[in-house]
This record gives sequence, C-alpha cells and structure tokens, in this order.
Amino acid sequence: MTYGIATSASLMVPCPWAAEAASMFEGSPVGVHLTLTSEHAGYRWRSLTGAASLCDAGGFLPATTALALDQQDIEEVRAECRAQVDAALSWGVDVTHIDTHMDVLHANPALFAIYLDLAEQLGLPIRLPVQSLFPARDMAEARGILSVDHLIYTWPRPTRDVMFEECPALPYGVTELFTHPVLDGEELRGYDRDHADIRVHDAAALTDPSVAVLLDRHGVQRISYRELRTVQQAKSGQSR
Repeated sequence: MTYGIATSASLMVPCPWAAEAASMFEGSPVGVHLTLTSEHAGYRWRSLTGAASLCDAGGFLPATTALALDQQDIEEVRAECRAQVDAALSWGVDVTHIDTHMDVLHANPALFAIYLDLAEQLGLPIRLPVQSLFPARDMAEARGILSVDHLIYTWPRPTRDVMFEECPALPYGVTELFTHPVLDGEELRGYDRDHADIRVHDAAALTDPSVAVLLDRHGVQRISYRELRTVQQAKSGQSR
C-alpha cells in the first residue's frame, strides 16, 4: 500500500511472519483475515488457542473448509477469532475490519453469527460473501454492521483485465476489488506453484500506472476500510 492503488489489506494472524507483516504496515488500514484453515501442503500454520476442534492430526488448522466445518466446536471458533484480533491489536495493528479466509465464517448461519458478534463488539465493518445460501446481508444490516455495497473477486481472472472491464461501469456505492498480490520469488513458487502467476499478476496490476489513470479517468474515488469503520462506529456510538 506504500505505492500503487491498494488502499486496505487483511492480515492472516496465525501465519509465520504475521507480526513482521504487521510492523511493515504500521499505520495502514489493515483488517484481520480470520483464519481457520491452512491449505498449503508445505506451508502450514496452527491456531492461536490450540483448541482440539481446530486441529488436524498434525496439530495444524485443517487444510480445507469442508474439513474445518466437519470438526469445529462453535465456541472454540469464537475464542480463536477473538484471539486473532487481540493478537493483531497487541502488535499495534489499527484493525479496520474483519473478513474470513476461505469463506469459513460465511459457511452457515451459526458461524456467520460469530462473525457478526465480533464485528459488533469491536465496531468494525465486515466483508460479506459474494454468494450465500442464507440472507447474510440482511443479517448484517439487521445488526447495523456495514459492508461494501459490491464486491468484485477477480480470482482467477487477470486483475488488470477485470479492472478495465468493470471500472468504466461501476454501480453506485462502495465497491471492493479483492485481490491476492504477492511479489515473485522462490518462497512464493515453493508454497503455491499452482497459483503463483495469478498472485504475481495481481501485484503487477495494483502497481500499474495505467490502472491508476483508468480509475481517475472514470472518477473512481479510492477509500479504505478505515473510512467504513468511521461510519460504522459513528452509527454504533463507538470511537477510537
């Protein structure tokens, strides 16, 4: 976010080097990407709480959403999510929002309620699912919890192409373009061989000057989740 068009990021707190990442983006709009799965075979991470229902046989978070859902205890999920936010806060992150890795907390109403509870307690906006089998947006709105109006999830399409297709005709309201930018290197190629090129392209697209020109040409105002948090907390009477 120090250069290019990105305005917000999300931190996967259980991952290696998460605290270092937090220090690198000190003062930037950063949310917590609530993480209940660990999907890379050669690059795993564990829950912060060590709760039994959140561990696979190796002691790591489960590799897939389906495996996670099959074994989770709801209250252990709740405690883990709170622990992840508290850890980020302890590292000095000015937490601006929460979202969820691999849609685990979007999977069913019980898990989504945990997500909403945490957002309400902290006065934070959330990211809603692109699609849902239950009325997720209605549930959030009933509790006064904000989200963006529209979400564009580019994966696996080239982000630059998506932006040139979508930006000229964005709908009224707040739109989030959700990407996975990573700088190329041996580490990336080692843990995510299948999707490395997509991640590298995302990073290139977000730092491409022609994309910034595109946004300006079409009058797109860039904001971050910090502005949404300000509105959220004003509505709920909370402040930072």
